[in-house]
Amino acid sequence: MAAIICGSLAFDTIMTFEGRFADQILAEQLHILNVSFLVPSLRRDFGGCAGNIAYSLKLLGGTPLPMATLGTDGDTYMARLRELGISGEFVRQVEGTYTAQAMIMTDRDNNQITAFHPGAMMQAHVTRIDKRADVKLGIISPDGRDAMLQHAAQFQAADIPFVFDPGQGLPMFDGKELAGFIGQASWVTVNDYEGKMLCDRTGLSNAEISRRTQGLVVTLGAQGCEVWVGGEKTVVAPVRPREVVDPTGCGDAWRGALLHGLEQGWPLARCAELGNKVGAIKVASRGPQNYTLEGL
Repeated sequence: MAAIICGSLAFDTIMTFEGRFADQILAEQLHILNVSFLVPSLRRDFGGCAGNIAYSLKLLGGTPLPMATLGTDGDTYMARLRELGISGEFVRQVEGTYTAQAMIMTDRDNNQITAFHPGAMMQAHVTRIDKRADVKLGIISPDGRDAMLQHAAQFQAADIPFVFDPGQGLPMFDGKELAGFIGQASWVTVNDYEGKMLCDRTGLSNAEISRRTQGLVVTLGAQGCEVWVGGEKTVVAPVRPREVVDPTGCGDAWRGALLHGLEQGWPLARCAELGNKVGAIKVASRGPQNYTLEGL
């Protein structure tokens, strides 16, 4: 069975700053911030949430169907999907736009500063979700605002259970809209920062969100994650990576593993355990789509 993955396809420009951002940014000068970082290493990766989640799910034996938009410069990404054996059925190219671009700079403590140009992603709502016998579930990951709203409603209308994982797109929505997503979704996943914002804007606690869905997961980075089901919390322990090489795409690797577990009908805590394992493998590799799961 297939999983529709709504989100971005993007080109990631990854830069490494060998110092610490905190040593360069003076708190008393934030009102006239003007800093420059020397980045000796730079690379360009295939990225975007939909692409990265699809990569992870494919490694686990799933059938991902990314639903996303590319710009006129997106031919190489389409070739990349074909190379990976991932369907481009729901990927369209939009004339007169660039493919979404993320410029990500990481310091020696794995803090990141990101600039993101959405480009063709802002037209992602043009592609619709309809009921299909071969589609078992889906996910709403960060995408264009209209696409996230419309695709959530379309998942619900098509009776396709889905994960609402707004990520960095969460601030685009007010409390009423976020409550609407929660009411439509089967599962909700956020990191601890996003979880606090979600609760603040909706006025709902983690326990209440979990009662309105089949479950809520709050990821805590190196501390593992909290799994809330029916108002009860379970802490899922972290997995220590072999080494920390590059955090870029770890959240998406986790999301792909979550989808795999949900496809198998696993309990949510077991899905989160697999997500922690895959995320630990990813963080020990360079690039969001450049790791294997040998020995998992």
